[in-house]
Amino acid sequence: MKMIRSLIVDDEELARKLLTTYAARLPNLEVVGLCKNPLEALPFMQRDRIDLLLLDIQMPELTGIEFLKTLPYRPVVIFTTAYPDYALEGFSLDAVDYLLKPFSFERFVQGINKATELLRARRPEDRTESPPSPSKVVHKEYIMVRSEHKIFRLKYEDISYIQGMREYVAFKTDTGRILSLNSLKKLEQQLPSSHFVRAHKSYIVALDKIDSLEGNMLLINGHKIPIGTNYKEAVLRLLLD
Repeated sequence: MKMIRSLIVDDEELARKLLTTYAARLPNLEVVGLCKNPLEALPFMQRDRIDLLLLDIQMPELTGIEFLKTLPYRPVVIFTTAYPDYALEGFSLDAVDYLLKPFSFERFVQGINKATELLRARRPEDRTESPPSPSKVVHKEYIMVRSEHKIFRLKYEDISYIQGMREYVAFKTDTGRILSLNSLKKLEQQLPSSHFVRAHKSYIVALDKIDSLEGNMLLINGHKIPIGTNYKEAVLRLLLD
């Protein structure tokens, strides 16, 4: 594979030095710049091709997450931070990895390997096999959910339905349920319409988990889920197509 051009953005000098030292031990990783904050990184992003951002989160003036949201084109991103609380939002921005400081060289290499695989998929010239046809492209099949000071990786196939409970939502799975601070409106935009449908103001259901339709009720694993008037047409269209 071609050399990976990486940019380190971290306000801590020791962190920049450590990342530079780690990167120097990998023959396919080139550090093209060291930046103390996102504002210093912008000229690099505008001038050169950056394949990989090694990006801290908590920085003055502009956080790494805020910076990432401003970019019209995002390189592959590995977050490097001392704060675990941002992991869920980091992964929601399609970061390839989240390295929690202090991390070892072995853990760093794991992240670089993930980035390398993603870059190889993005660059047809770096692949020996033919590019995949659109029908074979692999899409994300999970959602990251924060609950009880933990972050869960929930596969779409394991979710039966999601119930809105004021400021919380409950993800119902085959093995139980997970409560999370979230909203159905936000999840409706985030979850793929090929897997899920909003059936009621208080419910999002997994299409492949629906056992039957009885009047204005959906039966899912023995649970009756109401169909709201405003959602009935969309639900029936998906079920009957």
